[in-house]
Amino acid sequence: MELIVFDLDGTLLDRNSMISEYTSETLKLLSKRNIAYTVATGRMLHGAKAILEGHRFNLPQVYKNGVMIWNPGQQRYSTSTTLTPYELENVVWACVQHHVTPFIFTLDEDHNSTVYHSALKTDADFELVRVLAIESNIRMRPLDALPGDAAVTHVNSIGSPNAIRAVLSSVGDETHLVAYSGVAHEGADWYWLDVHHSAASKGGALSTLKELLGLERTICFGDSDNDLSMFKAADECYAPANANDTIKSLATAVIGHHDEEGIAKFLRERFALDER
Repeated sequence: MELIVFDLDGTLLDRNSMISEYTSETLKLLSKRNIAYTVATGRMLHGAKAILEGHRFNLPQVYKNGVMIWNPGQQRYSTSTTLTPYELENVVWACVQHHVTPFIFTLDEDHNSTVYHSALKTDADFELVRVLAIESNIRMRPLDALPGDAAVTHVNSIGSPNAIRAVLSSVGDETHLVAYSGVAHEGADWYWLDVHHSAASKGGALSTLKELLGLERTICFGDSDNDLSMFKAADECYAPANANDTIKSLATAVIGHHDEEGIAKFLRERFALDER
């Protein structure tokens, strides 16, 4: 059997970060044909749960670029990769040195997330706190309340492009860390930063899922650098037309744009889903 793995933003989702009606119908057709599918995303579970609800995502799901694998049937994380206190200290120091606020994400024994942060500096910081605390229902705490034995999954920050690039440079030589950045939703004047342990990747999680589910082949869809490891691990990999050039160069083929339901249209043809 095959497992189809979708990235979300810029891939399965449209420009409004939603699953379109046409794509939803395509997922139903996959399910009726007993074709297995799941997601591997840079989002946290709380940032994807409402989007995926009702679309038959019943298999284990990959979050934070492979940091966590969530089992919806058991309502628990089956695996997670955390940062050591030393690794966390290096990331926090780099953020503080370059005047950006570190947001430290943790998981407790009940799989609830608490975010610890230093003093907020910018409007983007305050907006992130508002979204996490109000819209995503995540607990927020001051950095000095962080327990010494906390299970830290990753660190996020938002700042100016120069500041974020400086932090990236500071942690670039840390072999146990992986850092991604890009334009934040707050606008072109702000960049986001995401740092987690190098042992976690979408590609590694893909291999774990393949073994866990006893599947023979994997087919993946993605558009950005955090999908590179997944593309290298998959048997087939497809990039939407909006993907970056590196991803396109590694793809089995380049297909339609994510906001034109390119993935759904490809799946209908690839698996003859419209045939009775």
